This record gives sequence, structure tokens and C-alpha cells, in this order.
Amino acid sequence: MAASVSPAALARQLLAILNRDGDRLKRIDDYLHGRHDDPYMPPQADDEYRLLARRSVSNWMPLLVGTPAQALYVDGYRPGSPAEGLPAEVETASPEWGHWQRSRLDARQAAIYRGALAYGHSFTVTERDADGLVRTKGLSALRSAALFEDPANDDTPYAAITVTAWPSGDTRGRARMWDGRSEYAVTFLSLDDAKSITTTRMRRHGSSECPVTRFASLVDLEGRTLGVIEPMIALQDRINQTIFDLLVAQTYASVKVRTATGMAPPIQRDPETGEPVLDEQGNPIPLPINHNARRFLFAEDPDVQFGSLDETPLGGFIESVDMSIRHLAAVSQTPPHHLLGQIANLSAEALLAAETALSRKIAEFRTAFGESWERVFRLSAELAGHSGSDDYQGEVIWRDMESRSLAQAADALGKLREQLGIPARGLWRRVPGVTQTELEDWEQKAEDEDSVAQLASALTRATPDAPAESAVAA
Repeated sequence: MAASVSPAALARQLLAILNRDGDRLKRIDDYLHGRHDDPYMPPQADDEYRLLARRSVSNWMPLLVGTPAQALYVDGYRPGSPAEGLPAEVETASPEWGHWQRSRLDARQAAIYRGALAYGHSFTVTERDADGLVRTKGLSALRSAALFEDPANDDTPYAAITVTAWPSGDTRGRARMWDGRSEYAVTFLSLDDAKSITTTRMRRHGSSECPVTRFASLVDLEGRTLGVIEPMIALQDRINQTIFDLLVAQTYASVKVRTATGMAPPIQRDPETGEPVLDEQGNPIPLPINHNARRFLFAEDPDVQFGSLDETPLGGFIESVDMSIRHLAAVSQTPPHHLLGQIANLSAEALLAAETALSRKIAEFRTAFGESWERVFRLSAELAGHSGSDDYQGEVIWRDMESRSLAQAADALGKLREQLGIPARGLWRRVPGVTQTELEDWEQKAEDEDSVAQLASALTRATPDAPAESAVAA
């Protein structure tokens, strides 16, 4: 079906997707950056009320995105089979990982994860640059869309687009579009004006399929993607409303009010005649009473009564905020102590139990994003002319982000080596904080040591009567 669709028709479909999802993604983006809906206020609310409404926004959304995103860090790539024609020492540093470093994805991968977690999906495009080198860069979900034959199961789109400039007045918007063979330049006046869309074929992108890869945090069987923010908007609004009510009560009703009944206030009098000064309605003008915590009131009239109005307790509002945050933690699978900051008197077992749901969610994200990265590596190998373009057994290596001391890790790895007989080199990747570059350096040093040991062994066999020290020295 995709092969029979013209580039102009593909562009119309892709821009229609951006137009359809624009309002929903804009709402998600607003909540991510603290632009929330106002809490309920009475129709006659004044500027002071509106100021309290702005101050009541307590944005939890970046934390819901950042907590799992900070545990997602690709630290290496293990090809399924060695690259053909490369010496053994180069196989460790695969061409695919060289493309990763060249694209500066050590730093840029975080933005791809955060986009996918926030909006439900993000994209990357893998292509040759002006120097002929293969690079990969991220694409925003707010500007990009892709078409799939089966959006629930396919990892390869048959067409994708990203807007590089939005239309403004009479200036046409610009976009880049890719299909299975070529890249196109697209211009348009608006997303919903199909007649204004034009496409121009620019070049062959060099890949056998569309070079755009989707990173989706969750895809259902209808092909719909869902991030971590959209389901939490209702809870975020509830928290904002409760905090607004708390601020209103704190501002207007949190202080005990003193009352006096039956006491006439002093009035202004003319300094010459002593007569009361009247206002426009003919009423005496009272004098302001300077009453504060350092003063007290008294009255000569015995009928005057003093009293007080109790302040509004704030404890109920605070408990409601705490309950809503706990609901937010439960629904989003975020440990409560990450949101509430309460970690006192928690045992290691309790902390581990609290982190279990988050760990499972992170494992799910790693599986989904890992498949996307493996497609990116296959695309880069194809564009670079390496044999890894059909390597479906390769896998990305995620950094272990669990908090463990080096001494604990060394003790555990030593026991695995001694008690289970696991080769030492097979445990190197489990050393906390180890990078791909360090692993390659260790591999090279281990090979050098093996070469020296083999030379010493050979010399010892050749001169059995000579001491080992002199054989090695020779």
C-alpha cells in the first residue's frame, strides 16, 4: 500500500497527524513546563485571588519524567556477530559504537528518553552528514510524525516527517520527509490546508527503509502511544486545587480575629468647633484604630463585649495534599519517598520494596527503547557499509544505576567467580560505573598480558633448564 502512495499524499497524511495530535501534545507540554489549568475560583475573584492561584501550581510532572529517565543510560553495544574483515581488537570497538560516539549520543540520549516518557513517543533519524559520516539525532514528538502499516507491531515506518519551521503569516512552513528510498522537502501554509502542501524530492537517503526510528514508552494494540504525564493530569489538578484552598485559608482565615460589640469607634471632629466631621452621606467619619499585638482595647461603656473568632485549622489541607501526592506516587509507580522526601527510619529491605515498582517500570522502558536503539545501530551499519545491517542478535548494554558501593560489588562479583565459576571477563560489565571505553582498555591490557604470558611459557618450554626469570628477561 505504501509504495503506491505519492509523496504529496504521504505529506498530507503526516501533517494531518500533527494537526490531529497537536492540541493533546500541547496540553502535555504545558503541564510538563508548569502551565497548568487554573484551580476553581469564584466568578468575582479579584487580583489577589488570581495571584494565589498562580502560586498554587506545584509542578510534579518533571519529577515523574526525570525519575525513570535518570535510570536509562546506554553504556555500550554488543554486536550479535563480529564485523567481517575487522581484526579482533577492532571487534570490541564495533563500528556501530563508533557511530554512537560520533553522534554524541552519550549526552543526547537523555532528551530522546525524556521526550518519549513525556509525550508517549519521540523519534531519531539516522543519516549521512555533509562529510559522508553517519550520525543519529533526536526528533521532537511535537514536530514529528510517522506512518506505519501496523502501528502496534511494526518498528519500521514507511514514511516520516519533521517540521523544521512553522508557517508564520505569508511565510510557508518547511519540513523534511522520508520514505523507504528518498528524502523530500515539504512546504505548507498550515497543517490543515492540504492544497497548500508541496513536496520536492531532494536525494536518496541511502538506506533500504525509512531512516526514522520511533521510541515509544508504551504502545497498545491500537498503535496508540502513552507517556507518563497524560494519565497524571487529573491528579496534578487535584493537588493544585488543594494547595490553592490551603493558600486561601492561610491568607484570610489562619489568624484569630478579635471582636468588639456595643462599642462606638472614635470619630473625626473639627479642631475649631469640636463638631463631628461628616461624609457625603451625612455620617460621622470614624478614626482608624491602631490595633496590633502590642496594644489592647478597653471601653468605658459596661455594655461593650469583647470576643474572638477562631482561626481555620490548616491540618486538613496539609493531610489532603499528602494523600493526593501518595495517590500520584501509586498511580505513577514512583516511590513515595521520591516525592515526599521522607526516608527516615527506613530499612534497606523497606527501601528495596519501595523501589520494586519503579524498577519494573524502568525494565519495561529499557526493553522498548533497547529495540529501537538496535534498529538505529542496524541503520548506521547499513549506511556505513558494514555487515551489521542484518544483525538482529545485537543488544544495547544499559548502565547499572543501582546504588551500591564498589566494595559490595567487588565482593559479590568475587563470589560469582569463585562459587559459580563464571569467567572473570564475563563479570567486567557488572562493575558499577564501568564504561565501554574502559572495557575496551581492559580487553587490550588483558590481551597484552596474555601475549607476555604465552611468550614466557614458550621460552620456558624451549629452555627447560633455564630459570623462568631469565627466560622472560631473554
